Amino acid sequence: MPAPIQNNGPLEHLSGTVERVTFHSAETGFAVLRITIKGWREPATLIGTTPQVNAGEWLDADGRWITDATHGRQFKAENIRLTHPDSLEGIEKYLGSGLIKNIGPVYAKKLVAKFGKDVFDIIENFSARLQEVEGIGPQRRHTIKEAWQQQRVIREIMAFLFSHGVTTSRAFRIYKAYGQQSIERIRRNPYILARDIWGVGFKTADEIAAKMGVAKDSPLRARAGVEFTLQELTGEGHCAFPVDALAIEAARILDVDLPIVDVAIADEVKAGLLVQERDAEGRDLIYLATLHYAECALAASLARLLRGPHPCPIEQVEKAIEWVEGQAKLELAPAQREAIRTALRSKVMVITGGPGVGKTTLVHSILRIYRVKKMRVVLCAPTGRAAKRMSEVTGVPAKTIHRLLEFDPSKNGFKRDQQHPLEGDVFVVDEASMVDLQLAYQLIRAIPSRAALIVVGDVDQLPSVGPGSVLADLIASGAIPVVRLTEVFRQAAESAIITNAHRINQGMMPEFPEKKEEGEAAPAAKPSDFYFVEADEPEQATERLIKLIRDNIPRRFGFKPLDDIQLLTPMQRGGLGARALNAVLQAALNPHGESIERFGWAFRVGDKVMQIVNDYDKDVFNGDIGRIRALDREEHEVRVVFDEHDVVYNFEELDELLPAYATTIHKSQGSEYPCVVVVMHTSHFVLLQRNLLYTAITRGRKLVVLVGSKKAIGMAIHRTDVKQRITTLAARLRAAV
Repeated sequence: MPAPIQNNGPLEHLSGTVERVTFHSAETGFAVLRITIKGWREPATLIGTTPQVNAGEWLDADGRWITDATHGRQFKAENIRLTHPDSLEGIEKYLGSGLIKNIGPVYAKKLVAKFGKDVFDIIENFSARLQEVEGIGPQRRHTIKEAWQQQRVIREIMAFLFSHGVTTSRAFRIYKAYGQQSIERIRRNPYILARDIWGVGFKTADEIAAKMGVAKDSPLRARAGVEFTLQELTGEGHCAFPVDALAIEAARILDVDLPIVDVAIADEVKAGLLVQERDAEGRDLIYLATLHYAECALAASLARLLRGPHPCPIEQVEKAIEWVEGQAKLELAPAQREAIRTALRSKVMVITGGPGVGKTTLVHSILRIYRVKKMRVVLCAPTGRAAKRMSEVTGVPAKTIHRLLEFDPSKNGFKRDQQHPLEGDVFVVDEASMVDLQLAYQLIRAIPSRAALIVVGDVDQLPSVGPGSVLADLIASGAIPVVRLTEVFRQAAESAIITNAHRINQGMMPEFPEKKEEGEAAPAAKPSDFYFVEADEPEQATERLIKLIRDNIPRRFGFKPLDDIQLLTPMQRGGLGARALNAVLQAALNPHGESIERFGWAFRVGDKVMQIVNDYDKDVFNGDIGRIRALDREEHEVRVVFDEHDVVYNFEELDELLPAYATTIHKSQGSEYPCVVVVMHTSHFVLLQRNLLYTAITRGRKLVVLVGSKKAIGMAIHRTDVKQRITTLAARLRAAV
């Protein structure tokens, strides 16, 4: 980009009305504005930084005129001051800019016509008079008043954050968390932002603290840094960490001496925010207090379930097995028969195994027996898609774990717990590999003591995104009966997806159909369900991915690009990461339509999007995929349709969503798609692991296409040195039982 030619003139002052906001970044504050200046025939272009700006506002700025080789003459502002407009035209433009919910261009015109320059005072202090305007009733008046006050506080928060050199895009969330006391609470302890506000990290809070004069070696900073470091480690799956290693890592992040961190850890332990405990292996571990409690309580709850009589004692087990075979018109494998025997005798059991080994058939058979015995069966899974699939294959309604536990916004917790347990006799948890420690604790504590529990999952898949390795720990504990199914059934073995999944799990390269020179599969009597498309260069891979998803797969197999095909990639960043691929696929699959830019993305009507954080108020959870159906600029709302219901987002809540044309393999856990396209390239080498590739291809139900290089596939298959998560659940469970 050509460098601007600086006119080395004196610092000048410029005043005028913001005619148009050509560009504004909520992340950096950088803005390109068109300014109407009194006495000038044409608007001037101004560039500078400001936390928020709207058309119609009055602007005062100090800066210099420059000439840009591409954009011409511009005023480069060193500082910008914005105030409410004082002209009727400016007021109308300002109110109609979409700043205030429930006021669009139409009502802006009506309000200005009725109240003139007094309109701001009317909204602020005499809002009842708004009902004098045709079309404004009590509800709209209340919404306008509330939105006006909210915007005033949010702008104050933005100005405060901006003055401390940090981005302002999370101001809405700060306001939602702290309300009118936002700035006061941040001043008291800026590090609460990192703990309480989704999307605000320790670095941002630390920058504010430094600007406010918090010393680098302050105990407040050290304690916040220790907590942040441990939270980062739990983000890698650990439930605890060795105290010495934690201290070294925290000292590195904070750039302070080790004794300062040692004191901070001791203070956090004394305050009850951290727990220090020596495990069975002699390691001196530090836990976040919430995770320590969850691990202890989960072990105790499982031990409680193991005790007492089975809710459905069946003396003639062999007759029950013969009956269920007759009902299902099938012959169970010896391992499945043994699993049924275990299930009918054990209050808690684990069923594990890869695809095609009959886990679903086994669970269905067990449920047939229980249901004919009038047992109340409850099925659940961690994701909506997994629960839906479970319902389809068993014929028994299933819920997500979150919905089963019934979240109560008034107490910010689940209604179902040990005091108000769930109702049922037999509980089945599917896709248990992706259930993290805290969710497992919440579920198991709510299961009544008299009930039986069956945990189903593939332990060879990726572990949960959240902390813990619950399924692996249950198996490793030796305290719970485990059935591992290994025999691949003949019908399943006809699927190349299933056979290749097992080949990969055994350390072998997958087998692909023979190919033509141009890289497409050769025609066969029966098309395969597993293909490989070679693309050694990232640019080539991107081009082929677009062509496959938009053209080739829909034409040959009939899958719809947005509804049926899911692109999976190992990582978020990089040319073949989810972020870059989402941008190119949005342009290829949904290029037109109304959109709104927020948080670095253009959210467009028709887009496929994924929820990336649990939002209990909206009843939508991390990993849920939906489609944007409508965008309302006047109401500041986006409507997203998920499988089960519609969800409305304020524009400032769109940081809960990401485009989902492409998603990471980790985020796909617990879901199945008719077709998955998996990109595997050497540029992903940092994350390439056998269980990552295995998880990716087992997400595909009818078709899997690998795109990339065989070298990358080989690297993934041969790397099994997965860093072990530090957990102590298995030992606690052994001790409890």
